[in-house]
Amino acid sequence: MRELADELGVSTRTLRFYEAEGLIAPERQGTARIYRAREHARLKLILRGKRFGMSLVEIADIVNMYDGAKASEKRQLTKLLARLDELGEDLRARQRDLRRTLREVDDVAAECRKRLVELS
Repeated sequence: MRELADELGVSTRTLRFYEAEGLIAPERQGTARIYRAREHARLKLILRGKRFGMSLVEIADIVNMYDGAKASEKRQLTKLLARLDELGEDLRARQRDLRRTLREVDDVAAECRKRLVELS
């Protein structure tokens, strides 16, 4: 578990949390957890979804949709694409807001510098 946590840049507690939430289901050998390729893939999708600002409910909905069949993969991808379009627009709006705020900060800083020169 420690190697996987290190590989993904998360804590072992995070892995246990995702397991408790039913997002992953590693095999058990005694007290050891065995993470197969399926769990690795699911964890990468979960972490990407979190980076994109998706809730665990949204992530679970999309990740659990896939059952190996082409029809379910198409549903999964369609739903994911719609959500990514929403996230992209939200990020672009925030980016515009940040640019506007940065211009304002630069303008005020320039005014302050100018006034300091005048006061010298």
